[in-house]
Amino acid sequence: MPDKSTSSEARETPDAATSGTVSAARKIYKIVKYGDPILEKPTAPVKTFDAKLEELAEDMFASMYAAQGVGLAAPQIGLTLRMAVVDVTGGKNPEAKIVLANPEVIHAEGEKREEEGCLSIPGFRGYVIRPQFVTVRAQNAKGETFEVRGEDLLARAFCHEIDHLNGILFIQHLSMLKRDLIKRKIKKLKKQGEW
Repeated sequence: MPDKSTSSEARETPDAATSGTVSAARKIYKIVKYGDPILEKPTAPVKTFDAKLEELAEDMFASMYAAQGVGLAAPQIGLTLRMAVVDVTGGKNPEAKIVLANPEVIHAEGEKREEEGCLSIPGFRGYVIRPQFVTVRAQNAKGETFEVRGEDLLARAFCHEIDHLNGILFIQHLSMLKRDLIKRKIKKLKKQGEW
């Protein structure tokens, strides 16, 4: 779950992706919560691929792991950049880390209805229909174009994060009744100062 603190400061932490050794400190971003308009705006394409972008990608992975997520999109840390990171192993397999800059789904097949949540909407889940298989074309942090195929949870994570980059949240895939119920509960939490 996202850090409950109200601080907008990022925290520094050792890089969790290294095998027991401490490398450069990683910045842990506060996860932006539902209600912030940045989450519902389409993002701008990544145009500059440099060391700064590579650092941002590693900081996004560290922030995602700290929040116990499997995917994180730039708007969720307050940036309107078309970039996301995905690792369905939760950091257990460094080779499973995927940086998606300027991603697009180029093929989808099948469909699967599964429960889904979001780091920006902590404590709320709902059943969402997503493709069972997707192929995504994107660029890595160095700007190299690649294609990757995902199945089940990986396909779901790709679709969920690309939705974020298009200003779409998973609750928009729920029934109006379920979506309104979640919105009312969040409004109540805001009034109580708990959101």
